Amino acid sequence: MAKNETGIYLNHYATVVGPLEKKSHLEKLELCMDDYYFGEKSFEQAEIKMQKTALDQLLAKAELKSEDLSLLISGDLSDQIGVSSIAAVASQIPFLGVYNACATFVESLILACMYLKNHSKNKVICMTSSHNLHAEKQFRFPIEYGAPKKKTSTFTTTGAVATLISKEKSRFKLGNYTIGKAIDMGLNDTSNMGAIMAPAAAQTIYRHLQDNKMSPKDYDIILTGDLGEVGSKLLKEYFKTTYQIDLKNHVDAGSDIYLEKDKEKVLSGGSGPSALPIYLFHKVLKNKKNKKILLVATGSLHNPLFVNQKQTIPAIAHAIELEVIS
Repeated sequence: MAKNETGIYLNHYATVVGPLEKKSHLEKLELCMDDYYFGEKSFEQAEIKMQKTALDQLLAKAELKSEDLSLLISGDLSDQIGVSSIAAVASQIPFLGVYNACATFVESLILACMYLKNHSKNKVICMTSSHNLHAEKQFRFPIEYGAPKKKTSTFTTTGAVATLISKEKSRFKLGNYTIGKAIDMGLNDTSNMGAIMAPAAAQTIYRHLQDNKMSPKDYDIILTGDLGEVGSKLLKEYFKTTYQIDLKNHVDAGSDIYLEKDKEKVLSGGSGPSALPIYLFHKVLKNKKNKKILLVATGSLHNPLFVNQKQTIPAIAHAIELEVIS
């Protein structure tokens, strides 16, 4: 746990979302893709374009140029974070590539806070993305293969998010954060990542509450990223049995993004590093009642090679507070 006492703010955000996310519970969307190619020849090139577009939108909103930025922190699900690395070339902003799977967005926010603590006049961009068909090809099977899925499986969200972080005051203040510990519960089923990540989420949330002498009711929402319906249920059960606490104000972004009519397609819910931020910006923050939010991004730390070798899968979760100032 670390206390963010220096006054660091999220000044602007920009998003791009995919076709299914366009027709979801998300509200007041900015740029929406009509198909998964986004005018490119491959899904991978489409995701690179998604990041570039989100970054361009952000700079336009903030009325900034690349040379006005001191650092770009970005990560994604592709091998060796290839999408973020290629997208960073065009920006020519000093670049830190990060990877914590679906926990990458909150990881980048924490790193931005650490950096800005000692670089007060600088501006940092935190960015991430995920693309359903790109992720399916890398971690499972290309959709053309037609492989059946378990009901516990999640559906990778298609979206890209860029945020501007600085010490310039805005409506969104970043607060205390807790860096998660990698834990391994001995599971290796990539079709049930909610079960793999739920204990990591529970442990990070509990540590954050204990270290800051807070309780769940001190937050309007405890927002996880992509546990899905299975993982969300397990999180609440874990919290009740292990810590004797009812986690009544927990909401999972992946569980609530998609419409009921798409249940057969998304199964247990949405996943991916873009799930939490696009739900935050286009659902949670649209409700004026949500003033104090604990963001908890969860990540399944596996790769195809280790999975094929039947190794168990570690998981991690990071937490950071976001306060909406009236």
